[in-house]
Amino acid sequence: MEIRLETPRLTLRPWGEEDIEQLTLGLNDLAVAKWLAFVPHPYSTSHARNWIERCRGILNAGGRPVAYEFAVELRPECRLIGGVSLNKIDWQAGTAGGGIWIARHSQGRGYGREAFDAKIRFAFCELGLTKLVNGYFDGNGNSWAMQRKLGYRRVAELPSRCMADGRQTIEHVTTLLRGDWTGREDQASNRT
Repeated sequence: MEIRLETPRLTLRPWGEEDIEQLTLGLNDLAVAKWLAFVPHPYSTSHARNWIERCRGILNAGGRPVAYEFAVELRPECRLIGGVSLNKIDWQAGTAGGGIWIARHSQGRGYGREAFDAKIRFAFCELGLTKLVNGYFDGNGNSWAMQRKLGYRRVAELPSRCMADGRQTIEHVTTLLRGDWTGREDQASNRT
C-alpha cells in the first residue's frame, strides 16, 4: 500500500525509478553523506537503484510494514529534495526509528523539520506508535536543533562509524514519546 503524506510545502511519497538521478546527486555530496550512518561515498547510480528496489520490496512485503521510506518532494514543482525514514518498526513495543537527509541546495529553509514533523505525526496519529528513537552524529548541530524543537530528548551516546568517510564518531541517541509530542501539539494549538 502506497502512503503519501502532504505538508504545506512538501509531498512525502514512495521512491520510484524517476528518482534515481536526484537521489544519486543528493547523496553523492560528502557534505550530506558524512552525517548519515549507512550511506557510502561516493554514492553511485547502482546504490540508488538498489535503494529504490529495497524500498519497493518493503512496500510489497505484505502484512504490517517494518519501515516506511519516503522521498521528500517540493511542491508544486515536484522536485526531489531529500528522503525521510520511519524504520525498525516494532509493532509490539510501539517503537520505530528513522532519519532524514535534505540535499545541500535545499537546506536551511525548514524543509527537514517540515518533513520530520510529518513523519512524527504519521507515526503517532496514523500508526499508533508510542516512541520514536532517532539520533545524530557528534557535530551535527543542525540535526539536534531540529529534533529538539520537535520535542526530542537526548538519552544516550554510542560509539559509531560514518560509512561515507570512515571516521569514528559519537552518535547521540534521541527519543520522542507520543505523550510529550501530543502535549507540545496541544500547547501550540492553544497559542493560535
